[in-house]
Amino acid sequence: MSELPATEERAARSRDLDTRSSVEIVRLIVEDQRRAADAVLAQRAALASAIESIAQRLREGGRLHYVGAGTSGRLGVLDASEMPPTFGCDPSLVCAHIAGGERALRSAIEGAEDDEDAGECEMRGHVATGDAVIGLSASGGAPYVIGALRAARDAGAYTLALVNSPRAPLGTVAQDAIVVETGAEVLAGSTRLKAGTAQKIALNAISTGVMIRLGKVYDNVMVDVVATNAKLRARALRLLCELGEIDAERASELLARAGGSVKVAVVMARRGVAVAEARELLARTHGALRPLL
Repeated sequence: MSELPATEERAARSRDLDTRSSVEIVRLIVEDQRRAADAVLAQRAALASAIESIAQRLREGGRLHYVGAGTSGRLGVLDASEMPPTFGCDPSLVCAHIAGGERALRSAIEGAEDDEDAGECEMRGHVATGDAVIGLSASGGAPYVIGALRAARDAGAYTLALVNSPRAPLGTVAQDAIVVETGAEVLAGSTRLKAGTAQKIALNAISTGVMIRLGKVYDNVMVDVVATNAKLRARALRLLCELGEIDAERASELLARAGGSVKVAVVMARRGVAVAEARELLARTHGALRPLL
């Protein structure tokens, strides 16, 4: 029998799990989650390198794709869907592909993870030279993801494997690989637990880091946030008052003239220019606000 991935092994610390008290079950699960953060932090240099590689491609017109199956695929969809409202980017800039399609977000699709050809087909017509593709798989052996990364690399895209098991097959297909070693789960093989948490943290770090490099953050605030509700509109106004060094009345006026763009309105306030010139100035800095203040 072939060697099991580390994520499929049984953890000695949680033997007799079904006989433990509820308090003990909670303790075991939560303590194990702490290991997820430590495992990601141990890969900070590799994650930083991935951020730079991906940001360079997006800056030149490429797109970022996540590919996964099951929990990994759902985490990719979650991260991608949060990019437009958080950073004001086009929804096509960060795309997610999950084995089995949208129905797999809520239901397990039998055999979807094992279909390598489907992964390859999904990339054709979606991925281009200059794009970046991250393959997500806890065990690193999902055929759908392997097929997708192989096709993406053949298309000239930058490929990165994000896995939780050493010696993962996916790592041999991708251009680069980040192994976040989370080991055995409290509930053997249930990678929605610690491995999933580690992947979520890693994706948070990568996508946020990339957007920072693309100029969508000033200091530690989201200056490209899309104000789609009352809370976000209030946040946008507050940011403009602070960064533009103006009162709320003036901020409200400039924000309206800027079409709701905090960044454009800040440049208008600080540089004393009209909307068109503010947009032109930002275009010259590739959207970065700091050089203009």
